[in-house]
Amino acid sequence: MIYFDNGSTSFPKAPGVGEAMANLLETAGFNINRGGYEGAYEVADMVLDTRELLCKLFDWEDPKNVAFTGNVTQSLNYLIKGFLRPGDHVVVSSMEHNAVMRPLNQLAEEGIAFDAAQADPQGRLDPARVEALIRPETRLVVMTHASNICGTILPIEAVGRICRARGIRFVIDAAQTAGILPLSMQTLGADAIAFTGHKGLLGPQGIGGLVIRDDFAQEVRPLISGGTGSVSDTELMPAFLPDRFESGTLNLPGIAGLNTALRYLLDTGLEAIYKKEMSLCSRFLAGARQLKNVRIAGIDGLEGRVATVSLDFTHAGLDNAAVSFQLDSDYGIMTRCGMHCAPRAHKTLHTFPQGTVRFAFGHRNTEQEVDTCLEALSTICRG
Repeated sequence: MIYFDNGSTSFPKAPGVGEAMANLLETAGFNINRGGYEGAYEVADMVLDTRELLCKLFDWEDPKNVAFTGNVTQSLNYLIKGFLRPGDHVVVSSMEHNAVMRPLNQLAEEGIAFDAAQADPQGRLDPARVEALIRPETRLVVMTHASNICGTILPIEAVGRICRARGIRFVIDAAQTAGILPLSMQTLGADAIAFTGHKGLLGPQGIGGLVIRDDFAQEVRPLISGGTGSVSDTELMPAFLPDRFESGTLNLPGIAGLNTALRYLLDTGLEAIYKKEMSLCSRFLAGARQLKNVRIAGIDGLEGRVATVSLDFTHAGLDNAAVSFQLDSDYGIMTRCGMHCAPRAHKTLHTFPQGTVRFAFGHRNTEQEVDTCLEALSTICRG
């Protein structure tokens, strides 16, 4: 079994993640902010500790600014739908995931407009293209940090400077980079970073969140209202963080697993993880260039990317889905094929409508696994 679908979800998870989740369920399955007993307080301490670990990861000082959600899609929906009002305008890139584009298309029916800054066929974006789309009614820029299709890194730092100069809110989708690349709320000038726990953070599915500045949080209307275990004498939602965005019972087993994963990440170091993944990416790209009539989508070098590579086999007379199926059925190599929930990005990369086969490497993959995959692809392409 060779797993190259880390862009979808990481596998294997960080050591100890499953054990931490099971331990909470079996020995400390209490709720927080509700129970007035020691066990509940201990679980609350674990949740606070997880917020503090996320602050270390995202260079933020106050753990109350970390709110937990189910995943990055929920986080982006909270931020986009909770902030925008009819008549507002949004700027995105042409490399966005449907976690951004579907909420915006829903809101278009309510009088909210958006424009997409066009990236080049390698997925690279000139920040000036973002600035050129800004209008008097532009209130928000939302941008992915790196493409989930081809791994191209977008210029979020430069875009953040543009937003700060124009007084426009800036939200970063860190689905493909959190736990792999440094992300600083301070340096980037982001108003919020949306993240998920189950990809680069090496945690379980079903836990994600957002880091949000105080002033921006007060402008974002909570999409879900209900019990928080705080100020229970009123029927109004708390205005303070993180309770403003955390109605209902949190995914406490997921937070316990994420806590363990974050400790592993911080101990291992993001630089070491990125270096290992890019070494594997380099090895794979060198072999992929030798495959006749197979196109590498996006950047075919190592600069300005993460270790996610998409190949288009249709120029070699092969069906991408058939290649992915054969990799799995004949060689035990797991990939993802198709649109990867980002049709606009595929149009930018000129891989629409055929899609691609995606190979997303993790730091626990090996050179032998990469070589085995390249041998398999060579055989498949020879027919």
